[in-house]
Amino acid sequence: MQAMAKPTYNAITQHAKHGKPALVFVPTLKHARFTALDLCAYSSAEGCGTPFLLGSEYDMDTHTRGVSEETLKSTLKCGVGYLHKALGDLDQEVVTQLFLSGKIQVCVVSSTMCWGRSLPSHLVVVMGTQYCDGRNSANTDYPITDLLQMMGHASRPLHDNSGKCIILCHAPRKDYYMKFLSEPFPVESHLHHFLHDHMNAEVVAGVVESKQAGADYLTWTFMYRRLTKNPNYYNLQGADHRHISDHLSELIETVLDDLESSKCLAIEEDMYLKPLNLGLIGSYYYISYTTIERFSSMLTQNTKMKGLLEVLAYASEYAEFPSRRGEEESIERLVRHQRFSVENPKSGDPHVKANALLQAHLSRHTVVGNLASDQWKILLSAHRLLQAMVDVVSSNGWLSLALNVMELSQMVTQGMWDRDSVLLQLPHFTKELAARCQENGIESIFNLAEMSTDKMLDLLQLPNSQLQDIIGFVKQFPNVDMAHEVCEGDDIRTGGNVTLQVTLERDMTNLLSGSGPVNAPRYPKPREEGWWLVIGDSSADQLLAIKRVALQKRASVKLEFTAAAEPGEKNYMVFLMSDSYLGCDQEHEFSVNVKDA
Repeated sequence: MQAMAKPTYNAITQHAKHGKPALVFVPTLKHARFTALDLCAYSSAEGCGTPFLLGSEYDMDTHTRGVSEETLKSTLKCGVGYLHKALGDLDQEVVTQLFLSGKIQVCVVSSTMCWGRSLPSHLVVVMGTQYCDGRNSANTDYPITDLLQMMGHASRPLHDNSGKCIILCHAPRKDYYMKFLSEPFPVESHLHHFLHDHMNAEVVAGVVESKQAGADYLTWTFMYRRLTKNPNYYNLQGADHRHISDHLSELIETVLDDLESSKCLAIEEDMYLKPLNLGLIGSYYYISYTTIERFSSMLTQNTKMKGLLEVLAYASEYAEFPSRRGEEESIERLVRHQRFSVENPKSGDPHVKANALLQAHLSRHTVVGNLASDQWKILLSAHRLLQAMVDVVSSNGWLSLALNVMELSQMVTQGMWDRDSVLLQLPHFTKELAARCQENGIESIFNLAEMSTDKMLDLLQLPNSQLQDIIGFVKQFPNVDMAHEVCEGDDIRTGGNVTLQVTLERDMTNLLSGSGPVNAPRYPKPREEGWWLVIGDSSADQLLAIKRVALQKRASVKLEFTAAAEPGEKNYMVFLMSDSYLGCDQEHEFSVNVKDA
């Protein structure tokens, strides 16, 4: 990469004359920062001032005032910006607008962002065609599709008659890229690599009801069309009808046997397929069958919070986050400073990395660079994985464990532990400020909501702008009235059905419109709040009924469960659990008088 810096600078000065924009693609965010600094250094060394700065220095001072990264601020004043996923949203927007408006000439972009933003340019320079994916010691070539996408940015039809692209690569690879970048790109099917989850979804949907229907289904796929065209790619011994038929039959048999052993489906009479509960959950939440199998086998009724985090981190969805070269030390340091230790941490294990980043998020430890990007992706998958985990635990009837998983969902959304003060959900709150509130008897957000603005200002001692943010959060925080009634009254027999009518009403006094998205600045994207209604027997730690509820203003929900097998008065609990906020859950006790059938 160091050897390619000077040729890149020469290419820009030669092919992007008269201020025409130039994009430079590099493998990682570290290279983006260093390449931008190198280009600034080369332009200064030649004594030509800041040739890449197309706007005035005064304007640039104005535009960069809100940029948080100091290195980026200095390179922008030389006319060179850079983009990578770890940059803040505001910084990314500033760089993009300066480049598109023609105030800076050069923008260095990490390769993963070639699909993200529309950045038309006259010149594109690809600095190297390899990146380190962390799975092995050798570097990996960019996919041809990524290279074609990078080339496509050299297109400004309203300004230029042509665009230019310069690819700097290893000399023996030159002919390879010349061939594939100038000829139609061959596309092969990868369905056989992902067929388990695909077939599980089709069985759940009722499209595939037997083994023969599964084989027939494959004949309508793109993969079937390619089997005869390129049999070697799919490990076929021949391309005639018998070979293809045997290959499809063997493929379907293998896939369905794996799904049966994972308890996602049942095979009846060695032919007919029936979806099971785990298969339904995996298909609904779009989760790998191996993840659902792992949830089912690793979770027990006595699993604690540490075990829940380990099971979550071992989801197959996190297997694509291996440690990059040089990250092992950072991850080991993260692991050492977290609440829960990691058993037998292996260097480079993606699940250890996922566990460390999840705990760092809950402890509010800041991670930067590629680790921040990985943490962002891990959190995006965590929400649906936890919802699937709730369904798996509920299927086993484990009450306390289900409530713990729901609390973990709240913690992941807000980025805090269950032992932390619920006041830390509020914007601008620190542990010291939360401790001061608790010393003054303010234990919950509802206590804070009851205070007048003057008392709140006197207690918190924050500027008015921050106080307004806190008041806005308090107004949005869910305040729900819950009423419940047993529909059958006293006419309940042993072994019969019991129906509980639950009415939920949200206090909308301070809200002009609906509740809106969850106020969770530490979660990577906006999301809508959800609720679980749960009926359980606390004395036996048994979950009897559960239902997912979307609550805006008012909701009326019926939950059914089976009465006890022995007559007498039985006490049950009904829980209202949020998936997004801590400190707003409710639990109410009700009793049922069961008579002998």
